[in-house]
Amino acid sequence: MYSDGMTKPSDTNHEMISVADTALEQRAAALLRRFYGYSTFRPLQMDIISTAVSGRDCVVLMPTGGGKSICYQMPALLAERGVTIVVSPLIALMKDQVSALAANGIPAAAVNSMQNEEENRHILDQLFSGRIKILYISPERLLMEIERWSSMLPIALFAIDEAHCISQWGHDFRPGYTQLTCIKRFFPNVPVMALTATADRLTREDIATQLQLNDPRLFIGSFDRPNLSLRVITDSGKTRRINYICSLIDRHSSDAGIVYCLSRRIAEDMDKQLRARGYRSAVYHAGLSVTERNMAQDRFINGELQVVCATVAFGMGIDKSNIRWVVHNNMPRNIESYYQEIGRAGRDGAKAETVMFYSYGDIATLQSFADESGQQTINTEKLNRMKEYAEASLCRRRILLSYFNETIDHDCGNCDICLDPPVRVDGTIHTLKALSAIVRVNGAVGMHMLIDILRGAARQELIAKGYHTIKTYGAGRDLSFGEWNHYISQMIQLGLIDIAYNEGNHLKITPYGSRILSTREKVELAEFVPFERRQRGSKKSAEKKQPELLPAEKLLIELKKVREKISRKERVPDYIVFTDKALQEMVRVEPVTMEEFSNVEGVGERKTVKYWKPFVTAIRRHKGIAEPLGTGFSQEETLLLLNSGYTVAEIASAKNIKEVTVYGHIAALIDADRLTDFSSVITKAQYLRVMDVARNNPESIYEILATEMPKGLPKVALSISDYLLRNKQK
Repeated sequence: MYSDGMTKPSDTNHEMISVADTALEQRAAALLRRFYGYSTFRPLQMDIISTAVSGRDCVVLMPTGGGKSICYQMPALLAERGVTIVVSPLIALMKDQVSALAANGIPAAAVNSMQNEEENRHILDQLFSGRIKILYISPERLLMEIERWSSMLPIALFAIDEAHCISQWGHDFRPGYTQLTCIKRFFPNVPVMALTATADRLTREDIATQLQLNDPRLFIGSFDRPNLSLRVITDSGKTRRINYICSLIDRHSSDAGIVYCLSRRIAEDMDKQLRARGYRSAVYHAGLSVTERNMAQDRFINGELQVVCATVAFGMGIDKSNIRWVVHNNMPRNIESYYQEIGRAGRDGAKAETVMFYSYGDIATLQSFADESGQQTINTEKLNRMKEYAEASLCRRRILLSYFNETIDHDCGNCDICLDPPVRVDGTIHTLKALSAIVRVNGAVGMHMLIDILRGAARQELIAKGYHTIKTYGAGRDLSFGEWNHYISQMIQLGLIDIAYNEGNHLKITPYGSRILSTREKVELAEFVPFERRQRGSKKSAEKKQPELLPAEKLLIELKKVREKISRKERVPDYIVFTDKALQEMVRVEPVTMEEFSNVEGVGERKTVKYWKPFVTAIRRHKGIAEPLGTGFSQEETLLLLNSGYTVAEIASAKNIKEVTVYGHIAALIDADRLTDFSSVITKAQYLRVMDVARNNPESIYEILATEMPKGLPKVALSISDYLLRNKQK
């Protein structure tokens, strides 16, 4: 299938890099710095870019937040002619990416069903006139246009995002995607890059087959997201879940989070509960109108909401950088979905929390989904792998990575198992009581009823069935419902008890459980520690000592205020201005000049010129620098853009000033010996002409040259003459 097999970061062979490859890398690195503000590529990105530029097909498997978009955006910038077409089913991604690209000065647009036909046609007209480098389009719209494009539009690259949708083995198979096979029929010589965040081996191979890719290279990036903490909490009740979610919102009050729910009803109820507690929440699911969904999504993106309670329909394609936590109120149906959804947190690389609540009731519901899916065998197997992850007693990250064929030889230190290894207690008596009760009711009850029997509850259904008469009725009154839920869940994980999903989730004793019951062998269980007690302890500690914010924390708050003011004025999400990661870099570097600001990771040229003053002013104020920025910094901006390859006209446009003013800056920079390369500003013939007029008509030099060259250019020529004279004397 793949001629050179799997390509990993360690596989890259640089020994045979040609001069052309080196030149390509240098150009790409310069563009990365100029438009994105980054000094280096992430692992695999440059190899993928080189493959696309060379005209070869490839399949790219990278996790959410792993840098997939750079892989197809950079070839678009490197291409001398032709447009890059990005096929995506996600309107949210199109809108988000186009906004981010525009903010960086890259001409991009999208054609989709959320825009009227007049607007779409205007964008297509711009496309054919060569004014767009990157076009995002839905699969359905591409199928409408592709035959016409085949004879009229030069295309440099097709990028198929969410490519797992084309495979029947993928977790989000979409029949409409299968028609994308026409790309190779109409454009057999244009390279295709298929990208996905989640695909197992079978799905990866199917993607290449379905798209009819020609000798594709396969790139698999690392799935390790060390900034994401991983936690699974065995569910002991609705109140506990809501309290935990509230604690997350409180810890990240100025950021955002997502609560994923199994059904629309659960999502609506969760939203209602959170709003009742005073949090800025909204609900999102497929049952709402398009207007309602778009409004919730826009409010979330623009920072008006702290949390969205949603079904899995929410979040795909959103590149919001300050999602600091993701909660799964219910267990997802497979690891692919789970990994993709938690990946929406911490996309900027900063720390983020992920929590999954796990209950056996979810298993029954998800199993019924698998049974009715038409792919029962594979979906049941994927569900079982998800269940194994939820019930793990070893490092969760190692389990997660192994699913995607990646191994690490150490525990991660950032999951609940690593951070808080459970204290083991002798649970033999608890186990014997539970197993005995199951035997006495002939395995005809589920977990809730079993706990009620052990605790001696007097509810009507229990008494009607005579369960109050068995010997173990009330034998566990000393434990709370939560404690019994905690311990019985472990008995299931240990294989002492099985759940008969086809019998109403009734609990059955396994052969191992029967052996324990007869031999009374010792059973160790993880000690139960009530969540509420942990919360009370942490609150008491917080009340005892409220540490003053560190200087760096205070500066970050100030920079966020600056960013918020700009984003509100420009009506764009905060992260379109700068991500949290970029602000954290500003705090670390503390730039006090425009040049220093331009070197901060995540700050490109356009954003330097556009935003440096308010951020640098805040930093200078924080550092106690009283001197104002002064007018000289306007010249700094001109110098930065000039050194970056901007023309005088482009500088004037970027800074919204007249060209004569730019020439004035250039002359001043030459006078100060800060600009020594003039080739992009004035030609030799223009310089010699100014010198000739200056010798013969020094009093009327500007009047004579007014119609021959741009106003201000003669002054630049005279400054160059003085510069050359000074250096000759030296």
